[in-house]
Amino acid sequence: MKYVLLGKLSSDWVSRQEDRLASAKAKLEELGITIEAVYYTQGAFDFVDIMETSDPTAMLAFSVWYGQQGFGSIQTLPAFDETAMAAALGKL
Repeated sequence: MKYVLLGKLSSDWVSRQEDRLASAKAKLEELGITIEAVYYTQGAFDFVDIMETSDPTAMLAFSVWYGQQGFGSIQTLPAFDETAMAAALGKL
C-alpha cells in the first residue's frame, strides 16, 4: 500500500537535517517501509513523501515514533491508484 506523508519540521530539527534523515531512514528500514519519493515544499507542509508498506501498522508505528523523537509532526494518508478506486466504485 502506498502512503502520502505530509510533514512539518520542528524548529529544533530544521537545522539538523542530516541527523533527522539518518534516524528516520533507519527506522523506516527497520519497519519495512520503503521511500519512493521525497519532496520539500513551501506552504502548510515542509515536505511530502511517498512511501510504501504492506503493513499499515508499520506506518502507524513510524508516525508515533517520529513524533516521539520531536522531529515535528506528520500526517499519513493511504493512497489509492485508479484500479483501487475503480474497484471501490464498483462496490457502490
